[in-house]
Amino acid sequence: MWKYFLFLCIGSVYCEYKYETKLFKVPLDHFGYQRNETFNIKYLVNDEHWDSSSGPIFFYTGNEGQIELFAKHTGFMWEIAAHYRAKLVFAEHRYYGTSMPFGNKSLDNEHIGYLTAAQALADYADLIDFLQGESMHPRYPVVAFGGSYGGMLAAYFRIKYPHIITGAIAASAPVHMYPGMVPCDVFDRIVTSSFKVANAKCVENIRKSWPLIRKYATNATSSEWLHKNWKLCDPIKDGKDIDTLVEFLQSMYETLAMVNYPFPSDFLVSLPARPVRVVCQYLNETLDGDKLLEGISKVLQVFTNYDGKSSCVDYKKGNDYGNLDASGWDYQACTEMIMPMCTTGRDDMFEASSWNYTKYAENCHKKYNVYPRPEAARIQYGGDRLHAASNIVFSNGLLDPWVGGGILNSISKSVTTVVIIDGAHHLDLMPSTPYDPATVQMARTIHRQNIDKWLKEFREQRRRH
Repeated sequence: MWKYFLFLCIGSVYCEYKYETKLFKVPLDHFGYQRNETFNIKYLVNDEHWDSSSGPIFFYTGNEGQIELFAKHTGFMWEIAAHYRAKLVFAEHRYYGTSMPFGNKSLDNEHIGYLTAAQALADYADLIDFLQGESMHPRYPVVAFGGSYGGMLAAYFRIKYPHIITGAIAASAPVHMYPGMVPCDVFDRIVTSSFKVANAKCVENIRKSWPLIRKYATNATSSEWLHKNWKLCDPIKDGKDIDTLVEFLQSMYETLAMVNYPFPSDFLVSLPARPVRVVCQYLNETLDGDKLLEGISKVLQVFTNYDGKSSCVDYKKGNDYGNLDASGWDYQACTEMIMPMCTTGRDDMFEASSWNYTKYAENCHKKYNVYPRPEAARIQYGGDRLHAASNIVFSNGLLDPWVGGGILNSISKSVTTVVIIDGAHHLDLMPSTPYDPATVQMARTIHRQNIDKWLKEFREQRRRH
């Protein structure tokens, strides 16, 4: 069955993306032989431009969420499909969206253990083998695309399955964010830098707001003031609520920096163009007391209610991934995707908070009865030792906090990098708009040049054999 969705591409241009939703049966466990269960992962297909004799397959390695959201926001793939006469495939990651091995019980502790990147990559390998006609000599070159965790998977896919994937565009992929590879405070230092570029006063006000918020939240009268003026869904009753509110606010600033696009977007949350600059206009002069908190109230309204659909600020809803259904990510962050985060309060605009692995591990054990394996991803996928890899482009925007864990220097002639000076989180994969900075346009040109090279190499090799 064909599905359509429309969304504004900016500049009064509507993009229509058409896809067919399909299911593909995969093993529950690719690496053991004692469990024979299978389940279906979902994938989306568009082959209206495909040259079925030799056209490439452009394959999106789905990340932590429902695949439709990533298909909608990966306009670069749609825009180049006709030129390359390519089939587009967007594959959903196991345990996300509707690709649930055990239905609505999939995220229960007794069933969640088969949620790993390695299992997901094996799903994708089986799916591509199926799309190739299960041939020992693949007919179609396959290029992997992915952004963020999906970008990590695209790179890992090429590293682990080079006989299946011809090349990979890995956008905003923090493959160096693991323990011991980058300082734990790098993420929030970059968040702070993004706000400082918008307005230095904005950073000063946010930094000095934390003790004021805690002071107001502790007193019954001023706590009610916050409840009312910030339009909080729930009143602040105790110290736990105060900590939860502070965590929500920090996450808000981090998300604003991450999706600081030059156009309005509803990726993760609905926001205006250049949202950091928009919110900093409310904090662009020296503010204190009620005035400072009133400014933050306006920031909250932009972040939580730009589309006018929220009646209150739900600061208690836990791991908030916006419109991304990413409930399983917390488990992955407790097992293999260990990415240390800390703040100093000096080099960033947040309260000081150290990284405590022991505490982190114990919390994971309490939640899921597992302990993290902090070295797992580095050992499986290479960490910073990728000299044996090939045909990967790592692209990163310097406005994106995740760039701190990205690869910024080319490793070899075929593992190269693109640095986008004024780009936010995987902006280069998004639909092109009149507001795209020149560096993003350049990145897309480099992506196409690499795709040209990879397709040529594949076809020359196939002719020789």
